[in-house]
Amino acid sequence: MQASRAISTWTLGVPAGAWRWAALAFAIVALGAAGLALTQPDQAGFAGYALLGGIGAVASLLLYAVWPREGLKTEDARRVSEAAARANVAWVITGPDGTVLDCNPVYRRMAGTKDGDSAAPPELAMAGEPSSAVLYRLSRDAAEGRPREESFVVMPGLELVAAVRPMKDQRTVWWFTPRLAATTSPQPVVAPAPEAAPAGDLRTAAKAQAAPVAPVSAPVDHVMSTLLLNAPMGVAFADAGGIIRDANPLFAKFFGTAGPLAGRDATDLVDQADRAALRVLIGSTARGEGTGRPLELRLGERMAELSAQPMPDGAVLYLADVSEQKALEVKFAQSQKLQAVGQLAGGVAHDFNNLLTVIIGNSEFLLMRHPAGDPSFKEINEVHQNALRAATLVGQLLAFSRKQTMQPKVLALADMTTELAQMLRRLLREGIELKVHNGPELWPVHADETQLSNAIINLVVNARDAMPGGGTVTITTANDTVQQPEALGTAIMPAGEYVRIEVADTGTGISKENISKIFDPFFTTKPVGQGTGLGLATVYGIVKQSGGFITVDSEIGHGASFKIYLPRHRIDANAPVAEAAAAAAPRDVTGQDTILLVEDEEAVRSFAARALRMRGYNVLEAGGGEEGLEIVKAGGQEIHLLVTDVVMPNMDGPTMVRHVKGLKPDLPVIFMSGYAEEAFRRNDENASDLHFLPKPFGLKQLAAKVKEVLSGAAPH
Repeated sequence: MQASRAISTWTLGVPAGAWRWAALAFAIVALGAAGLALTQPDQAGFAGYALLGGIGAVASLLLYAVWPREGLKTEDARRVSEAAARANVAWVITGPDGTVLDCNPVYRRMAGTKDGDSAAPPELAMAGEPSSAVLYRLSRDAAEGRPREESFVVMPGLELVAAVRPMKDQRTVWWFTPRLAATTSPQPVVAPAPEAAPAGDLRTAAKAQAAPVAPVSAPVDHVMSTLLLNAPMGVAFADAGGIIRDANPLFAKFFGTAGPLAGRDATDLVDQADRAALRVLIGSTARGEGTGRPLELRLGERMAELSAQPMPDGAVLYLADVSEQKALEVKFAQSQKLQAVGQLAGGVAHDFNNLLTVIIGNSEFLLMRHPAGDPSFKEINEVHQNALRAATLVGQLLAFSRKQTMQPKVLALADMTTELAQMLRRLLREGIELKVHNGPELWPVHADETQLSNAIINLVVNARDAMPGGGTVTITTANDTVQQPEALGTAIMPAGEYVRIEVADTGTGISKENISKIFDPFFTTKPVGQGTGLGLATVYGIVKQSGGFITVDSEIGHGASFKIYLPRHRIDANAPVAEAAAAAAPRDVTGQDTILLVEDEEAVRSFAARALRMRGYNVLEAGGGEEGLEIVKAGGQEIHLLVTDVVMPNMDGPTMVRHVKGLKPDLPVIFMSGYAEEAFRRNDENASDLHFLPKPFGLKQLAAKVKEVLSGAAPH
């Protein structure tokens, strides 16, 4: 690395002040000689006048050469020199031919250059994709005298912001600042230059920026001043008392100040709660007691990290705007929270489904013995109806946790929304108009029609409640091609082809503080008793389980717009065409076949066995997977159907079925569980004879499913 150029033109090792006095004395002698020559012209002669003129010219030149002129003062030069040397970001200065004229240690480590070796220019030090295209554009614009700033990903989750600023004499200053990437999509890691030492590369850049840098004592010229002025981060100089001596534009811009900051107290710029901490940071740094951890500052919705490094009689302050990084952290934390709540909801819902199956089943047994008109009918029916309501609530919990049973199929959204609109108009009160706009030639999607319809109904009902004085609800469908990944809430929607379903209203709108919470379970803005807070959480779960994305745009007083994006489903031309209509449920649900019922919950097993025996079936009961397998191995009776729970202790349902299939490969199987059907279908390669009965179920659902499977219906 070349040494920084001196500020003064030349000093010859003598302080500039002494040379100025010598030059002044020489000039006085020349003036005295001139006065003597003028008083005695005869004795001076022509030679005397010539000598006098020469002495005067030399004195004038010497005085001009050493006299102080406008430039960077020594104290300012030392301050700028220390700030540049201690900068926690990488910078490098290149000449007109692209060679490196100067750089700091952070850049040398980032480029993988050993001490004593010449640093490679950025185009060679960071060769590779996708950096090469970015660096080409930066160098091109710098050569044309235009500043430019771009970023590229160096590893998943980390990107490098590269900025160039053209300087005088066709020199260019480069800045490289690491920050969290907005997307975590895997990108190629930028390789170091071939000639660089293997000890350092860009993967150590994030660590290098935090490492202490030895101060550089060499003086600097206006290059360093320009470098800090155009730095892509805030830089300021403050004395030990916190009074700002100077600051670059980005430092002033973050605090929203129009005029210069010189002379102002740094603590007056920050929030009241941060003033004491900032005063301590500046004071301890100026006294050489250590810099400590960076101070987090908040101004409205913007956030920054302020770090300090010692300098003579004060501290250098570095301000990095981390608003985008903090926003990403908040989104990630929100995603983690929703995932944790979803796991809890799924676990509770699974156990609760077993209880509801027993309650619903036994209340149906009682209703058979106490028909309408019986004194006990009303109470028994109340128990049954409330159990069904509880089952709906559990279904919402499972939808939110994405463990709901889904039966996806290829859907034509235009037909679905048109049919749904007839029912939706009955849900809307007088004064609310429903409009449906379907885009031309909508792409097909693969989703559960019932669940998707429930999601749209939920959104329309919410829109209705947000318009107490009437208004308009508009459902719009259209094809959307996303060219670049987009951030939607806490998720990143990849580029691709989607079908968009938008439900917009002209209601009261949603406040900013509530928008980030509306998909949280049990969050509601409705009065107590008018909502469970699971409506939008259910919509969110249905959309995510369908492989889609959902987002909301709203403003107080201007309504709200919910947009659902479902991936386009491409139909294989060689795939067999499915039946147009599902087979009707069998009217006769009786039979005489032998059924093996495996269920670890005794109450559920007792109800199911009793219900099947009432329909004429011969039922063999087993309390677990091992017991069920032993019954099959014993071969005492021919078994025509296996009905089993999924989650059981010791040996679960899918494990038992794999063993049974080894003995009876053609035996049909019905899984009954509160978990999503896909959870066990993904774990079983031969799912052709697997059927699913979601819990909770009643007498009719159980009998109909058993009859359907024994009649040879296709699995679903």
